[in-house]
Amino acid sequence: MRLPAPVRINPGQMNNGANSAKVPRMTTFAVRACSVALLLLAGLVATPAPASAKDELVIGMTQYPATLHPNIESMLAKTIVISATRRPFTAYDPSWQLGCMLCTTLPTIENGLAKIEDLPDGKKGIAVTYTIQPGATWGDGTPVTTRDVNFTWEVGRHPQSGVAAAEFYRRAYKLDVKDAKTFTLHFDKVTFEYAAINDFQVLPAHIEAAHFAEPKEYRNRTRFDADPTNAGLYFGPYRIVEAKPGSHIALEVNPSWYGEKPRFKRVVFRTVENTAALEANLLSGAIDYIAGELGLTLDQGLAFEKRHGDKYQVIFKPGLIYEHIDLNLENPVLREPKLRRALLMALDRQALNDKLFGGKQPVAVTSVSPLDWVFAQDLAPVPYDPKAAAQILEEAGWKAGPGGIRQNAQGEKLSFELMTTAGNRSRETVQQVLQAQWKQVGVDIKIRNEPARVFFGETVTKRKYGGMAMFAWVSSPENVPRSTLHSQEIPTAANNYAGQNYTGYASKKMDDLVEKIEIELNRETRKALWRQQQELYLEDLPVLPLYFRADVFVMPKWLKGVTPTGHQNVSTLWIEHWRAE
Repeated sequence: MRLPAPVRINPGQMNNGANSAKVPRMTTFAVRACSVALLLLAGLVATPAPASAKDELVIGMTQYPATLHPNIESMLAKTIVISATRRPFTAYDPSWQLGCMLCTTLPTIENGLAKIEDLPDGKKGIAVTYTIQPGATWGDGTPVTTRDVNFTWEVGRHPQSGVAAAEFYRRAYKLDVKDAKTFTLHFDKVTFEYAAINDFQVLPAHIEAAHFAEPKEYRNRTRFDADPTNAGLYFGPYRIVEAKPGSHIALEVNPSWYGEKPRFKRVVFRTVENTAALEANLLSGAIDYIAGELGLTLDQGLAFEKRHGDKYQVIFKPGLIYEHIDLNLENPVLREPKLRRALLMALDRQALNDKLFGGKQPVAVTSVSPLDWVFAQDLAPVPYDPKAAAQILEEAGWKAGPGGIRQNAQGEKLSFELMTTAGNRSRETVQQVLQAQWKQVGVDIKIRNEPARVFFGETVTKRKYGGMAMFAWVSSPENVPRSTLHSQEIPTAANNYAGQNYTGYASKKMDDLVEKIEIELNRETRKALWRQQQELYLEDLPVLPLYFRADVFVMPKWLKGVTPTGHQNVSTLWIEHWRAE
């Protein structure tokens, strides 16, 4: 599963000064004036407080979660919060190595905890055995057991539950309970990542089972949203004690936590949707730390380091964070690959990178990051060629009309709505740059943004956007893009909006490649398949690639132990190691 990030996604997460575009002067001035006023105000307040007797840590981030349920939707804001309150069975660590968190031993074929088996249809499957950490206990004192595992599996298997990682549960066709702490999952395929069950987030059966009586209504009745301060929902270092939608979520130490005792007694995640205001809140002392995965954009981080690097530590972490534009392929105009290519050729993405981000956010060829070992280095990004783009549009019947905007023979304008998360200064600047560049080839872009909770919780997830949605996917190393590209992963009302293929892209060739990659155990053969997948992506362009982001971690120098990961298993998974010194 992938996470959509704010610059985003959510499974997600780059900013100012549009020299390469004709940005409306009044809009630019308004943004800058607001920013300057906030920063001047912040400058009147004392510098960061010392760490002595620091019991509370206030973390600022730009979004509030649309839901706190660990398996429904995949918003990055939620992942950051709940990673402090629970643990996945397996996860990739900051060194990008897979390991156990809620389990005791990572299963392998070599240690006998993973065994290839014959399936009734003559194919090969695999049985993988896990043991739950013996001390894992829900916050109300109830042990985490295989009863919870079985319930979670049943929820995920139900076609109306609306879980984001529906494919995982389709593959895990059978569950055997060995005892209260040990279980075996039987998968219908032998994949190269057979031990990774990162998306299998265990649910408390003793609390949630009663609310799953009507599966289609479960996402509206789950206690994670109706009663988020219920201690029995959490088994991590912290538990949620206060949740005020749109404002903040407060955590306190979970006394039943089986691991290392956290150093901070209380952690508060405060939502400040405007990134300029987020910076001002840090300087004023209203927050201690800006969440690197969901905070300042690269250009803001660079400017902040120049002004305040003596008082704060600023870490720039390149990662598997793919900024792109999803296209609604039900739109008859966007359904044509040649037109999608023309739209991308009209964009000077390198100039965007150079002028807004100091060249530090590389242009994306496809959804595979240059940092990933399967990246196809011989493939080049679609070039910036506005003349060729205009020619393609001309040949497709889109002729120049009034005001230079193209229209077809029926007089319909070549016009699209471009949406993203409201309040993100970087994205809003990028929108204006793209709008101006597209106008140069006769494409009209109308900008309409929404708060992140609405944008991700409703508009994107339910595919309500009519044209373009700009956000980022945050993925794990060698993440097979089944959830975003396979035709079975298109969210619909019929499947209660499960899946993350928000474009509606359907390609048998892509489906076949995704499935072949998943089951190929030989690394070199798999890399060759990855190259074919990237080549097809570049040919079809189901989305418009923009760039790969770098996260900016801005923290006081007294805050220690925060380790950026650069992938979807975020830093708060190790929050018990954070401390004030």
